[in-house]
Amino acid sequence: MSADHHYPTDLSDEQWDWLQTVLPPRAWHPGGRGRPPKVELRQILNGILYLNKTGCQWRMIPPTFGHWSPLYGYFKRWRRQGLWASLMEVLRQWERRCEGRHPEPCAGSIDSQSIKTATQHEEIGFDGNKRIKGRKRHILVDTLGLITAVVVTDASTDDRQGLVELLTQYFADGVKRLRKLWVDGAYPAEWLEAWVRGLKQTHKIDLESTTKQAGKGFQVVPWRWAVERTFAWLLNDRRHSRDDERLTANSAAMIQISMIRLLLNRLA
Repeated sequence: MSADHHYPTDLSDEQWDWLQTVLPPRAWHPGGRGRPPKVELRQILNGILYLNKTGCQWRMIPPTFGHWSPLYGYFKRWRRQGLWASLMEVLRQWERRCEGRHPEPCAGSIDSQSIKTATQHEEIGFDGNKRIKGRKRHILVDTLGLITAVVVTDASTDDRQGLVELLTQYFADGVKRLRKLWVDGAYPAEWLEAWVRGLKQTHKIDLESTTKQAGKGFQVVPWRWAVERTFAWLLNDRRHSRDDERLTANSAAMIQISMIRLLLNRLA
């Protein structure tokens, strides 16, 4: 890419070095077949990061990155393969090590955020509490605010059902260190606590509700402020000001990409 067409979202040489150590050998050929692409892998990633930050449409990506169709093709195939999720996971563990933490957290927070959709896509619902028609983002973060799991549903989905989907995703690849979960007052329920106790873990997971104290004005909720800050981080990227994706899986992938870029900025 020419120096005349440099964008603030482009990967630095140091960030690219970090990514090259974790990208699988078949990243060039997600299906394992075919000729090498006509554009560089770094340029493909730069184009996807540009779209994620600016919120533009796929067809409006600057031609500097190449034609939009191959970029979308790689985004979709890597989402299907779980590459965005695995990159986020590896970088999160590295960042925790840099902070002197264990790679796997033992405590975290869960919350949801209802957001309007741009057009009529699949899985659209109405959140009666927030008075929003659209979708709902459910995230599980560690005490540093780094995302460990993300699920996007229609806005009518109950927060407790979102928690079930988050933990099911999080524990899908085996036993983890998680022992404490902070949630807000919308989550506690006997059936949910029984479900959490029934998870096949080597230790009990404590579900603790933290709520604001009586009174008016802004309040920092103990422990759970980390997840609120994470939602604020996401809204720094225009792609998340509303949900522009046709599929909820694409919405979750875009959140993972935002976290990947945040982690690369810290690591590099």
